[in-house]
Amino acid sequence: MRRLLVASRVLGCMLAVGSGALICRGAEPAGDPATFEQLLTLLSEHRHGHAAFTEVQQLSILDQPLHSSGELRYDAPDRLEKRTLEPRAEDLLLENGVLTVDRNHRRHSVALRDFPQALPFVESLRATLAGDRTALERHFAVHFLGDLERWTLELTPAEANVRRSVRRILIAGERDRIRTVRIDQSDGDSSTLTIGADLAP
Repeated sequence: MRRLLVASRVLGCMLAVGSGALICRGAEPAGDPATFEQLLTLLSEHRHGHAAFTEVQQLSILDQPLHSSGELRYDAPDRLEKRTLEPRAEDLLLENGVLTVDRNHRRHSVALRDFPQALPFVESLRATLAGDRTALERHFAVHFLGDLERWTLELTPAEANVRRSVRRILIAGERDRIRTVRIDQSDGDSSTLTIGADLAP
């Protein structure tokens, strides 16, 4: 179960500051709500993606950061796959509400509804890719910064038990493309995933 939790956080990572800010989940908007809605529309129209990624994890128990790389795939509305190729092969797949981890020729699956602690991590990326404001605001306080050309979503977990593990998730991008996803954990550890060039379908 611990491995699945770690894997779900990694999949959640599959997460530029401008002039305005918009805080959702019941707060009064501090910026331009129309720009945020335009961004969500642009994201929702991007139905498929296949891109390279690199990831750096900063862990207090290690002297050096962990580096990994591989491929990401997305098919709207809820199929996400993170295939790590280096330094060791691992495949994480979210499809139809089921998270599957394939590592060392062993496969483990869990339904997200039976694993509520993992849901916010997974939804941070899935909901952003889908432009799903309702799902974002269900799990996070959403702080929107920037404009359509250069934007950041700062996601603060809504549930106290989740905040004990994760302080915030930062998702930055340009128009309908997510470029970086950073998870800052409450214990000071962090991971930053950078999405690179598009790959052939």
